[in-house]
Amino acid sequence: MPVMTEPKLISGNSNRPLASAIARRMSMHRGMSVGLLDARVERFNDQEIFVEVYENVRGEDMYIIQPTSNPANDNLMELLVITDALRRSSAARITAVIPYFGYARQDRRAKARTPISAKLVANLLTEAGVDRVLTLDLHAAQIQGFFDVPVDNLYAAPVFALDVQHHFKGRMDDLMVVSPDVGGVARARELATRIGAPLSIVDKRREKAGEIAEMNVIGDVSGKACIIVDDICDTAGTLCKAAQVLTDNGATEVHAYITHGVLSGPAVERVSNSMLKSLVITDSIQPTEAVKNAPNIRIVPTAPMFTQAILNIWNGTSVSSLFETDTLLPIYEGLYQTS
Repeated sequence: MPVMTEPKLISGNSNRPLASAIARRMSMHRGMSVGLLDARVERFNDQEIFVEVYENVRGEDMYIIQPTSNPANDNLMELLVITDALRRSSAARITAVIPYFGYARQDRRAKARTPISAKLVANLLTEAGVDRVLTLDLHAAQIQGFFDVPVDNLYAAPVFALDVQHHFKGRMDDLMVVSPDVGGVARARELATRIGAPLSIVDKRREKAGEIAEMNVIGDVSGKACIIVDDICDTAGTLCKAAQVLTDNGATEVHAYITHGVLSGPAVERVSNSMLKSLVITDSIQPTEAVKNAPNIRIVPTAPMFTQAILNIWNGTSVSSLFETDTLLPIYEGLYQTS
């Protein structure tokens, strides 16, 4: 049965602009003012995290909006402490809305005597009292199985498909979707299928960790406008080198659609000076001023999708309906016109 109380939103400090955007959109959907819960999430002088909730949450359906991006440990701890505060305040249900799930790249033991940190984070969230997780483009699908609570994993591909169809109108036949490595083929194929484009792969070989020895293109990209698809862009080394290799193999231009713009270290400078004509990311991670000011980086909002997902969870209706481009088009209508 649908929950009768209104959904309540609370945000940590990781991505307040996204949380505020979700609250604004929810206000439009509900026809009433929906704000972020009045609370303080701050640090003592020794950097211990302290949370105080100023509103009654007894019996409420709570949604904590907190990506665990850099600084990952601080933001994760904020999420855990907020969860504990709400659980001890008798909230009926707590959903962790984690647009970017930190530690997701540590999803298996690649070597002996290494942790599976994504599983550890799942255990921490569950033990803290999270009843459900809502996230976007998990690095590895099996992470959903690390949780003993329901996990709704949204996908950026339907929104990216809308963006591609809008910005490449009249040029769709010239597009080629590219996976930057063999492991990302499924993700790239998803977008390629949605926009009706062929698929190519950049095969990279490493001599040692962090250093790419060689890159080869599998497929004919000559005369094509290439779109590289991936879930995370960290230092942008692989991405920029792939763009160069594609250009050297005859691509007319190279664009990239990456869900999570981690963009650490020299990433923004590399992208600005690379062969990439554009890098499109979502706002799952709060963009820095350098990212906002970069001439060839564009940000696609996720608030419409997360707002609808939260409302669907609250109403007890399907979240998987948001996997379809046709379902997302009405809620992104102001951004992507169909005419």
